[in-house]
Amino acid sequence: MLTNKAVLITGGTGSLGRELVKQILEKWPDIRRLVIYSRDEQKQYLMAQDFPDWKYPALRYFIGDVRDLERLKRAFTGIDYVIHAAAMKHVHIAEYNPDECVKTNIGGAENVIQAALATGVSKVVALSTDKACAPINLYGATKLTSDKLFIAANNIKGNRDIVFSVVRYGNVMGSNGSVVPFFLKRKNDGVLPITDPSMTRFNISLKGGADMVLYALDTAWGGELFVPKIPSYRILDVAKAIGPNCEHQIVGIRPGEKIHEEMITASDSFTAYDLGKYYVILPQTPMWQLQDYISHFNANQVPIGFSYTSGSNSDWETVESLREMILEHIDPNLEF
Repeated sequence: MLTNKAVLITGGTGSLGRELVKQILEKWPDIRRLVIYSRDEQKQYLMAQDFPDWKYPALRYFIGDVRDLERLKRAFTGIDYVIHAAAMKHVHIAEYNPDECVKTNIGGAENVIQAALATGVSKVVALSTDKACAPINLYGATKLTSDKLFIAANNIKGNRDIVFSVVRYGNVMGSNGSVVPFFLKRKNDGVLPITDPSMTRFNISLKGGADMVLYALDTAWGGELFVPKIPSYRILDVAKAIGPNCEHQIVGIRPGEKIHEEMITASDSFTAYDLGKYYVILPQTPMWQLQDYISHFNANQVPIGFSYTSGSNSDWETVESLREMILEHIDPNLEF
């Protein structure tokens, strides 16, 4: 898929960006160019130590902000595929700095679209979040708006050969700012802060998140929003897995947080389909024939009224499975 192609990842120094780089370089060593576009020079410097240019000559680092349209256009020149992972993602920080969140997550999304249309990019996959589904916080609202912008971009491409799609998933285990590394840092204190004992979240590994992005990049027809079938976990089980002897201190939910997350609402069910490994929410006005899509992917529409939430999920992580994932994906030498 990526043989002799040029790929750019916005926010490429983040946890998922680094996993994508790792997988892409392993699977397609003959990729022509792989560009990391981000605004943090220190993260780029550190990433270059792990992926040195003498070993990975296709890798490039490009300082830039998704708020800067002209810089994006320059970076996108000669690029075939764009993966848009840059975002302000911390819920409570977005609540306190709403204008900054809007500029990055909405304005940045529009800039990525305009730059892609202007430079001959052929595929764009944008990363979303479960918090964009029925949002109650600003971060989720900006990501929902971003999702809508990317999906609608397929309607304004004219005769350009370009496809826009979106991937939506839950908490990525071990990613920057997520609960697992936070608990790992705090467990030696003997006390783990719990927002709410009944809180649940979806759970996906970095590898699983990257796999879905590459799946969308390979298969999207334009306008799809892909959702993975993944397990949920209870926040108390995460605490028990990491600090079995720790005291639990209930601190209350932070501004904008939900008790349970959603990825598909009952209202989405009218255009949601089961693809096997993933669900997909199709655009209400696709640029292709719906029956052709259903036939090609052997897609089955979900029941009307179907919803996919972390609290009512049928697949759950256990304390034991969480420990196995932490050992596999974060620290194989960790002792519980």
